[in-house]
Amino acid sequence: MLISLAACERETYTTWNCQTEGVAKILMVLRKAQMEFQGLELKYCGSLGNQSFFDQSCANQTEQSNTTFSPKTGLLVQQDKEYQCTAL
Repeated sequence: MLISLAACERETYTTWNCQTEGVAKILMVLRKAQMEFQGLELKYCGSLGNQSFFDQSCANQTEQSNTTFSPKTGLLVQQDKEYQCTAL
């Protein structure tokens, strides 16, 4: 008798609430090598120090990405607009 076992992989993600002046809380999700923020799916482009860089299409130079995020401080910067995020 042959018994087959299938392993189910749990998806790992982190959900954050982000806010900036005059804007209600915005949900941000980090899932594998991707960020979901304001209806956009951004690819992980790399890290320098404590900052992670995300963009819809990664440039040759990581620091040219349009979105940076520092999980340690919760600071997210997208196109020069700063958001303060807290993990849920």
